[in-house]
Amino acid sequence: MAGALIQVATNTVSSAVASVTLTGISTNDSYMVTYNNVTMNTSGSGMYVRTTTSGSADSDSEYDNAFKFFRSVNAFENTTGQGNDKWGVGPQRVASAVSANGVLNLFNFNDSSEYSSMLVDNCFFWSGSNEFAGYVGAATHSVAESNDGIHFVSDSGRTFTAGTFTLFKIQS
Repeated sequence: MAGALIQVATNTVSSAVASVTLTGISTNDSYMVTYNNVTMNTSGSGMYVRTTTSGSADSDSEYDNAFKFFRSVNAFENTTGQGNDKWGVGPQRVASAVSANGVLNLFNFNDSSEYSSMLVDNCFFWSGSNEFAGYVGAATHSVAESNDGIHFVSDSGRTFTAGTFTLFKIQS
């Protein structure tokens, strides 16, 4: 079946956790991650992503990105980062009763001769300035290695308190 989504892994957060890991990328197909109704324990929390190798998060300084930050009450902004130890994927002020939702399209994750990359599309309520916001952009892990998943973390000491994270294989 062309273009079918096959669920590979899911993790539903119902109590405080410091991170969420989804693994199961084992072919050179494209994959997609969705996250829905994600909340954090503290307003001002950021949400970040790392690739995984053999199920463990890669914490090297090879994460690059470029995003357009859309804000409902202010001008759009361009954000970029090179040589970071993780990708920032947006939700910066997600707190209790306010959630983030997004889609990450993953490419070349299993291919050991290519950089892993992703397209990001998300939305959230930015409680710091009482506005709806979102990120659209792309990110690359500038290491030619095979990655088997994705790892979500927040700022130091902050936790995810709710949300559903799901990894899909895009069957070609």
